[in-house]
Amino acid sequence: MNDIYALLRHSWAGLRVLIAATLVLGLGYPLLVTGIAQVAFPWQANGSLVTADGSHTTDPSEAAGSALIGQVNDDSALFYPRPSAAGDGYDTLSSYGSNLGPEEPALIDAIKERKAEVAAREGVAAADVPADAVTASGSGLDPHISPDYASLQVARVAKANGLTEAKVRELVADSTEGRTWGVLGDAHVNVLLLNIAVKQAAH
Repeated sequence: MNDIYALLRHSWAGLRVLIAATLVLGLGYPLLVTGIAQVAFPWQANGSLVTADGSHTTDPSEAAGSALIGQVNDDSALFYPRPSAAGDGYDTLSSYGSNLGPEEPALIDAIKERKAEVAAREGVAAADVPADAVTASGSGLDPHISPDYASLQVARVAKANGLTEAKVRELVADSTEGRTWGVLGDAHVNVLLLNIAVKQAAH
C-alpha cells in the first residue's frame, strides 16, 4: 500500500508541475508577448499591412496587401515579383518551395522557360535575367526582388506609366532596403511598396 501511495503522491506532483507549466508557458507567456507586441509594435504584430497609398494600417479591410507577403501581379504596367511555388502563387495556406533539386529536369526546364519569358517581356538577352526572376523562394511568399531584377523592369514600367526611366529608377532606389541588420542577405526591393510608389507617381 505504501508503494501505491508513494506512486500516487509522485504522480500528483508531476501533474501539478504539468498544469503549472501549461498555464505559465502555454497561456501566460503567449498572452504577455502578444500584449507587449500590440502595445510596442502594433503594425508589425498585425501583419505589416499597407494601404493603397502606402500608409500603415492595422485594419485588414483597408489593406492593399502586406509588406511581408508577395502578391501575384497581372498588371504589365507594374513590377513583377519573383515566381512562387506556394499554391497558385503567394498562397499563405500553402507556403513552401518547389522542393526540386538543382539537377531536377523539371526545375531546369521551368527555369529555361521562365528565363525566355522574362527576356522577351523586358527586351533583354536571356543571359541578363537574374536568378530571382526565374526561381521561387523557399517559402513561396517572399515579397522582395533583387535590385538587378527591378532594374531590368524599369524601362517597361516607365513606358507603361508615362514616366521617365530616371524617375522610376529613383523609385526603385527609394524602395531598396539594405541587408538585414547590415549583415544578413543582400539588398532587396519590396515589390508591393514599389508598385504603390509607381501608381502614385503616375497620377
